[in-house]
Amino acid sequence: MRAPQVALLWHGDRETRDTVNLDEHRLGPTAAAMRAAGLEPQPAVYNDDFADEVRDQLLKVDAVQVWVNPINDQGGTRGVLDAMLKEVANAGVLVSAHPDTIQKMGTKTVVYDTRGMGWGSDVHLYQSMEEMRLQLPERLRQGARVLKQHRGHSGQGIWKVSPTSDPAMVVVRHAPRGNTEQEMLLDQWIESCAGYFAEGPMLDQEFQPRIVDGMIRCYLNVDRIGGFGHQEVNALVPDKDSGPRLYYPPAEPRFQAIRRKMEDEWLPELLSTLGMSLDELPLLWDADFMHGQVEGSYVLCEINVSSVYPYPESAMAPLAQAVKAKLMAPESS
Repeated sequence: MRAPQVALLWHGDRETRDTVNLDEHRLGPTAAAMRAAGLEPQPAVYNDDFADEVRDQLLKVDAVQVWVNPINDQGGTRGVLDAMLKEVANAGVLVSAHPDTIQKMGTKTVVYDTRGMGWGSDVHLYQSMEEMRLQLPERLRQGARVLKQHRGHSGQGIWKVSPTSDPAMVVVRHAPRGNTEQEMLLDQWIESCAGYFAEGPMLDQEFQPRIVDGMIRCYLNVDRIGGFGHQEVNALVPDKDSGPRLYYPPAEPRFQAIRRKMEDEWLPELLSTLGMSLDELPLLWDADFMHGQVEGSYVLCEINVSSVYPYPESAMAPLAQAVKAKLMAPESS
């Protein structure tokens, strides 16, 4: 019997698709873990320009693991890709993460949907600029807020908005690396958000002062922790550049408290809150947490599903085993 074929899909151009050597690519270690599990990985470089070609490739494999950001370097979205992945999944190919799963748990809206959970915080959702214009000024009287677009990555569309002594003025800072604080009219900043609402609602979350203590990222293979990432400073903290994210295996002693909370408490509650089954969880995903103001508490920042990379080496073999287990499950045979 042939080994199950697993496509590793990422965004690229025609030249990359035609010339890539998977073993020399950044996903080479992931491919090696797949082979060690008895799977046969293959590269599947994707671009809207040759979507049909990639679809034909995916229809011939058993599974596809996807690494494509919500917004690519050219400003394009995943619209064409997501429609194609749904078609491939309907044909019986295992797709992780399925676009429907991304919509349920992989957008900023999940922070609002799960606000009542143990990781919850003071969050609100604006469906339109008019809602934001009416409600944001009152919330700013209580302190700084963080506004986030519906889907994005690398800090795109994430803003810290701080009040000033003049209610008409705010200090804003865009999260992507290299941006600085600017003072401007609140109405002017709200108008600048028009493009975000074209893609969905905007999330409004109370600024967490302990962001200066760093972010903890829990990497999961389905429902088990595969490793951790820790980033010591954050782009929304003035006068500090984002530091590197350091990676740790699941047994790292410093993160056992959050590991127990994630696996034993929050994950079952997440599934119940979102109306999801365990079977719908991605094979690879992560959740970012800030330290809460109460010692030992954590606040959800976001859940990443679309393109979880880089990720710890400790999660590579579990990812391969999760693919294999899924393909060997009775419903996959």
